[in-house]
Amino acid sequence: MNTLSWVEYQARLQENDLVVFLPCGALEQHGPHLPLGTDGLLSGAIATTIAKRVNGLVAPPLSYGYKSQPKSGGGQHFPGTTSLDGHSLSQITRDLVREFARQGITNLVIVDGHYENQWFLTEGIDLALRDVGASTPLKIMRLEYWDFCTEETLATVFPKGFPGFALEHAAVIETSLMLHFYPELVKLDLIPDIDPVDFPPYDLYPTCQDWVPLSGVLSSAQGATAAKGELIATQVADRIAVAVKAEFQNRGVNC
Repeated sequence: MNTLSWVEYQARLQENDLVVFLPCGALEQHGPHLPLGTDGLLSGAIATTIAKRVNGLVAPPLSYGYKSQPKSGGGQHFPGTTSLDGHSLSQITRDLVREFARQGITNLVIVDGHYENQWFLTEGIDLALRDVGASTPLKIMRLEYWDFCTEETLATVFPKGFPGFALEHAAVIETSLMLHFYPELVKLDLIPDIDPVDFPPYDLYPTCQDWVPLSGVLSSAQGATAAKGELIATQVADRIAVAVKAEFQNRGVNC
């Protein structure tokens, strides 16, 4: 979207089946081997892959996210982790959704790449739809791309057992996807070799920095490969494209 002129964009808006994708990420530590912008880079790359399977247009990523949490992202104490308050993220999402509605977009997919964003994106969507009113033709899908990995794929990627998505921060899935999309940004020789972190079933405030390994990695990415990244990316994009077509080409059938 940000490479189009306003004239070209206006022409795209006339397409009845146009789907606009808004990738969302965070600026957050991802261990010593991945860049701070991993979440936004991956959500943008995956959105672009899906857009090629449908009549899609990708908006610039929302590259700042909600605060990193120790049990899913390492925490706010790492240099470079630059986060938004939940209210701020909700309001930015609200503004963007209202702008898309004002422009006449009717199909919007919000692709989340940062675990902690989920409910603040949802709040922003809810507030925006309240603002534009019940008569709006805008329909919104919000998703976390990793939810489209099947059990079979996870078993292939994790032959010794899947540690869970929360511990996958900067681990096998994200590192494999980065090796597929942005191999030049991955430093394989710096991947820490650690066991998955075992967190207690509660949180503490102020947060306990000692819970998190000094590397910021919650589970080792040593099993990551570009081939695994391609497998995940292809399956995720294919399955999301199916969902997008079903919901936006058969409007009103499923809800």
